[in-house]
Formats: sequence, structure tokens, C-alpha cells
Amino acid sequence: MHNYIWASIWVSFAGMLWGVDTGIIGPVTAMPGFADSFGTFSPTIHGLIVSSILLPAAFTSFFAGHLADKVGRLNAISTGAAIFAVGATLEAGAVSLAMFIPGRALAGIGEGFFLSTVVVYICEICPPERRGPIASLVQLLTTLGIPTGYFVCYGSVNIKSSYSWRLPFILQAVFAAALACTCRFLPASPRWLIDRGHTSKVGPAMDRLQLDMQQFQEELESAGPAAGDTNEPQARQSYQRLLWVFREDNRKQAFLGMFLMGAMQFSGIDAVLYYAPTVFRQAGLSSTQSSFLASGITGIVIFVSTIPASFLSDNWGRRTSSLWGAVTMAFCMLLIGSLYASGSVHEHQGAARWIVIVTIYLFTISYSTTWSVGFKLYVSEIQPPQTRAAASSLAQSANWVSNFIVALITPIFLDYSSFGAYYLFGISIVLTGLVCLMYMPESRGKSLQTIHREFDESLHVKVLRALGRGLSQWGKKRGAVEVEEPKSTGSSISELSKLEKAKETST
Repeated sequence: MHNYIWASIWVSFAGMLWGVDTGIIGPVTAMPGFADSFGTFSPTIHGLIVSSILLPAAFTSFFAGHLADKVGRLNAISTGAAIFAVGATLEAGAVSLAMFIPGRALAGIGEGFFLSTVVVYICEICPPERRGPIASLVQLLTTLGIPTGYFVCYGSVNIKSSYSWRLPFILQAVFAAALACTCRFLPASPRWLIDRGHTSKVGPAMDRLQLDMQQFQEELESAGPAAGDTNEPQARQSYQRLLWVFREDNRKQAFLGMFLMGAMQFSGIDAVLYYAPTVFRQAGLSSTQSSFLASGITGIVIFVSTIPASFLSDNWGRRTSSLWGAVTMAFCMLLIGSLYASGSVHEHQGAARWIVIVTIYLFTISYSTTWSVGFKLYVSEIQPPQTRAAASSLAQSANWVSNFIVALITPIFLDYSSFGAYYLFGISIVLTGLVCLMYMPESRGKSLQTIHREFDESLHVKVLRALGRGLSQWGKKRGAVEVEEPKSTGSSISELSKLEKAKETST
């Protein structure tokens, strides 16, 4: 196996850090030991505790592209992982919410630095024919982290001390520190080295990654002037990248990426993951261990369904999977909302509660096999080389902001309305599906340097033009049929008149 695959696998474990945090925070805040340490709190405070990691992540993610362009992809990942380790340590040692919430905020700062940079690094070191499945490893390991977090909590909930909720954060801190130390020993991205003018280091990096130099040069040549805009006087000043993102030839990709990454969270996936114990208790699983077990099964379902989606991501187009995902997820959310709105779901009896539980699992399967794999990869793929890191960071920042809003409002929604949140997510999915239909060109199997050319013409113009051609052809065929019909009618009338004349003559 080539070294670029090993390098991609290792940095993808940054996604597992995020998955573990997603998996543990809901169960931890529902543990009796956590309430013993910090007291009971309202749904609003609950949402604030869970979401406090997200706004700092959104803020730092906005500048993560600048950091990754300036110090390198791997140094940015390593720095973020180190900050995350410090934040997780504060969470583990917290004696009050005034210490716990700042710890989560510090962990969010680290996440903002490393999470958006990981996919950029992988996309830059992988050949086009393998980029899809390998870049999907980030999401695969994120989904592995979710059930890992759930079952760590499932195992620690019975510890008769505060270590029942501290242990998951201790494990997080240790793993983050290990990732921070080891990333610095991996080969740098050859594309970043060229962009920064370190051409003498490109060859050794290519050799360490075991990449084909000829193929790499052909990709760069096929990019033409768009590959890096290196003729501009300030091309190597990384703060310019944020401005380049909004230039006329780049902003379509940037805005689409920001929208898609934000829309991922308004599908409701993290509402299910963060508050899975609450969601399952609402559906009728009343005991703590039953709701924790159902939450863990949710994580396993997500992980298992992500495996084939990751390896088959280049067999099924990004656009096609996005549209199918929108249809199936919208159906699931609107069905659950309708069951609650009609009063069909009862805590201890009836089939409706089991329909809700099964539909939650179907929703997570649909999300894991479509949007979760496709969107994150697509958003990095479609960006021009010179703005890829900055645009990906902005998209990740939009994801964090949306995630914060969803994490904050979900417990409030669930407390005041059993169905409102599901309708909100269902309608959001429908709107996102329409945007994918009109504005999302296919990127599967194309080189990074040429994908951006697909945005020279808006896709909705192409769709309308194709629809116009189809209607025109249909109209021509229809007209041809209508022209032929009078002929056949006239000939049949003349034949009938001839038969009548023949009868009169014979009589």
C-alpha cells in the first residue's frame, strides 16, 4: 500500500476525535453523575453546554485556511490537535460549569483548526482516481468515533464516582496529544510546497508519499494559469486567499460550499446524535441504559452504513447521491413529525413509537450513505487550487455555526413541541435538495485543477437549457403526430365513402 494512503489514514483520525466528542457529550450530560457534579439545568443551559464547542470552532475555522497556507497543512492539524487536548483536559478536570464550558470552547478552537484542513491535505496528496474513497476516510472515522463515544459512556455510566463522566474526556485528551505529536513526522503536501515556492522539497515529498511525478506534473499543466495565479505580485501572501475566495471566478464554488456544509446540520443529524438519549426517551425508551444502548446502536448503524458509501463514493456521483439523500431524509423527518403532530406516539403502547425509532435509524443510514460522505469531499474538490484551503475553512465555519444553532435550539424544541424540530429539519432538507438539483455540477473522477471549470456556467442555466431542448424535441414529435392524424382520418373517410358508393351500385 502506498505511503500517501497511510498518511491519509493517520490524519483522518482527527475526524475520530470529532466523532468521539459528538458521541459522548449527549450521554455525559444525561448521566446521574454529571448532575451530581453540576446540578440540574434547564433545556436552554443543556443546549449551551453541548453547543459551546461549536462557535469557537466556527470562529477559528474561518482563519484555519490562512494558518494552513502559512505554516502548512500538517502543522495546522498538529496545532489544532494540541489545543484540543488542552481543552479536553480542562473538561475532564472541571469542578464547575464555569470550568467545563471554557474547556469545551478551547477544544472547539482546536477542532476549528484541524478539521477543515485534514480533507484539504488528503485531496492534495491523492491521485484523482483514488481521491474519493480515501478522502471519505475522515467521515468514516468520524462515524467510528460516534459509537465509540456512546459505548465508552455506556460502560462508564455505572462507575460510582465522577469518573463516570470524566473518563471519556481523559481518553479524548490522550488521543489528541498523540495525534498532535505524530502529524509533524508525515510528508508535506507537494502542492502546498509548490505554492509556497519550496520547489526543492517537492521531489523528496513525492518520494516519501510514493506518488507518480509524471502524473502530478500533467495535473499541474492541465490547470493552466488557474492553478495558482502565481503571476500575481501577492500570490504567496496567504492573507490574500480570503479575498480571492470572493473573486468572480471563485465565489460560486465558495458560496455553494458554505451553503452545503451549513445545510448538512439543518438536516437534523446532530440533533439526533447529540441528544439521542433524549430523542429515544421521547419515543418511549424510558430507562437510562435503554436510551444509551439505543444511542450506541445509532452510532453503529452510522458507521456500518458509511463503510460501503466511502469505498463506493467514486461509483456513485456526488450529485446523484445528494439528491437521493434529500428525498429519503426529508421523507423520514416529515414522517416522524407527522406521527408526533397527530398524537399517534405513546410512551408505553402502540406501534407508532416503534415506527419513530425505526425511522430514526433509516434517517441516519440515508445521511451516512449520501450527504455525510459526499458533501465534505465535494466542498473541497470544487474549490480552485489557489483558494482551496481558505474556501474549505469558510465552509467548515458555516458548518460549525449551523451546528451551534441546531445544538442550541433542539432541546428547547423538544421540550416545547414534540414535532416542531422534525418539521423544521424536513423542510430544510427539501430546500437543500432543490439547491443541489439546480446548482451542483458533478465532480466525480475529475482532476482538482479542472473541476472549477464546471462553474464557468451556472448549472441551473444548463438544466433549463437541457429542459428547453427536451421540450422542443417533444414539441416537434407532437407536431409530427398531429400532422399525420388528419391524413389518416381523411383516408379512412374516403374509404368509407367508396364502400357506400359500391353498395349503392350493387343494389
